[in-house]
Amino acid sequence: MRKSAATLLLALALPFGALAQAPVQYTVAFPNAVHHEAQVTVVFSELPAGPLQVRMARSSPGRYALHEFAKNVYDVKATDSKGKALNVSRPDPYGWDVSGHDGTVRFTYTLFGDRTDGTYAGIDAVHAHLNMPATLAYGKGQEQRPAQVKFELPTGWQVATQLRPEAATGTYYAPHLQYLMDSPTSLGAQKVRSWQHQGRTIEMSVLHEGTDAELDAYVDQTKKIVQEAAAIFGELPAYDFGRYTFVANYLPQTSGDGMEHRNSTSLTSNRPLRGPGAIDNLGTVSHEFFHAWNVERIRPRDLEPFDFDRANMSNSLWFAEGFTQYYGDLLLRRAGVFSDDQYCQESVGPLVGAMLNSPGAARFSPVQMSQQAPFVDAAAAIDPNNRGNTYLSYYYIGGANALALDMMLRQNHKTTLDAYMRAVWQQHGKEQQNYAPAKPYTLTDLQRILGEVSRDTAFAGQFFRQHILGHELPKFNELLAPAGLTVRRARAGQASLMSRLSFNAADSTASLGSTLVGSPLYQAGLDREDVLRKIDGQRLSNAKAVQDLLAAHKPGDVVPVEYRTRGGIRTVQVTLAEDPTLEVVTNETAKKPVTKAMKKFRADWLNGKAK
Repeated sequence: MRKSAATLLLALALPFGALAQAPVQYTVAFPNAVHHEAQVTVVFSELPAGPLQVRMARSSPGRYALHEFAKNVYDVKATDSKGKALNVSRPDPYGWDVSGHDGTVRFTYTLFGDRTDGTYAGIDAVHAHLNMPATLAYGKGQEQRPAQVKFELPTGWQVATQLRPEAATGTYYAPHLQYLMDSPTSLGAQKVRSWQHQGRTIEMSVLHEGTDAELDAYVDQTKKIVQEAAAIFGELPAYDFGRYTFVANYLPQTSGDGMEHRNSTSLTSNRPLRGPGAIDNLGTVSHEFFHAWNVERIRPRDLEPFDFDRANMSNSLWFAEGFTQYYGDLLLRRAGVFSDDQYCQESVGPLVGAMLNSPGAARFSPVQMSQQAPFVDAAAAIDPNNRGNTYLSYYYIGGANALALDMMLRQNHKTTLDAYMRAVWQQHGKEQQNYAPAKPYTLTDLQRILGEVSRDTAFAGQFFRQHILGHELPKFNELLAPAGLTVRRARAGQASLMSRLSFNAADSTASLGSTLVGSPLYQAGLDREDVLRKIDGQRLSNAKAVQDLLAAHKPGDVVPVEYRTRGGIRTVQVTLAEDPTLEVVTNETAKKPVTKAMKKFRADWLNGKAK
């Protein structure tokens, strides 16, 4: 997510000397890593007269909310080329103005970081995982200068990054600020595995506490995912320095996250590379690698250029993230990580269930959900909200629509979503290779290409009106039937309150979160923070007690519920509903007929495509 893709590619195409600007020089050291501190020095030279405005970013590529990274910066000082102390003032919460310099400013600060994920900086005695917007200050007006970064590493640490190493200087190079900020870096005792695919170097640089055998098995699965992703688009991207890096941190102190970048991805998880955790980690690998095409090179126009000073809103995250969500899991199936049954349980079922049971999906479109990202994408707020009734993540609403569109194309138009993604790549992604001008897409472009691939512009227009700009729900039971898949109630005939309860063992009560529109408790007038005291005359000691109580009833039964609300203690009659949880299973599991045509449809969809 760069100043603009065209600017990035032009800068990458030019040799270092041709840029004709003195690089911004960074040094990052860790004398107090045990207390989560780094010492950062930035040297700006050949500056014009007047104050230098130094800033910390407020947002980060791949994140859409504000994160105010300046909050973790302190001990700020500045000197000129002769070591003379300069005046540093604070014009706003996000940066510092440095005046009286002689064309050079040496700007130093302490950075605190103790969250290892794709957004922040995590520093301790054994590693540092650095998201650059959370780590490196920059100078206003200096954004197009190249950057050199030197890491002063503790003994035994190595560097994993998409930045280009410069052996002669012991530094790492970025052509300009946008690429620098898009380059997560992991420092520590790296275990590296690399291989060649289609003439590109793919490497996985990992911090973990497991065995080499576990890492080798994990990398073998990753190789299959890489092959299947490349098969969808027909090729790998032309990585700018010929290399793609999985920057992976699987230490116990990390927070789960995955963050896409142009020639790398940041992978963080406290799950080990064995057992069920390995499959969850591979899901992140798959999702983020697909982003090397979709969103890193196939760019929505409303994210160009990415602005580090504000929240960035897009109409297209349903496609950039949601279609990637669909393909991330589909790649696991095609790579053999999932069986058909596992794929239905882990991916298709959750997408269908979220789409059909979410109040938000029935009232707002994928475009409108995408516009909510600045408020939900790791955004922080302390006031209550009603998102349970108004919002469904663009990951899920986009992924569910990708599933529906794939089924429509396969059944009615003799083509596939794979073909659609390849066409979008050819028109709005591939052009960015070999330093050609970028062509970020609009919603109109996506609809036009769908019409071309399906050879049915009326269908494309209707799909966008109903399902992307509108909020009509797909008929998944019909769409999945040709694949021999069945949509059904997971707990058919079971009574439910359709609400999440938080139990208080001390007084055998249960507190409510926000109640969902249409649920029994919502219909009865109960709301968030109401406390259930009795259901059908029984106290609520724990979740099992409530399950046993509901098991003695059937949907449609009316039971008295005693609760404490802001107006006092009340009793109301509540009509129980059937548990709405949905699942998608194969017809074999559902003990329904499976025809040869169904098996072929399913195989054409789910089987691996890599040659």
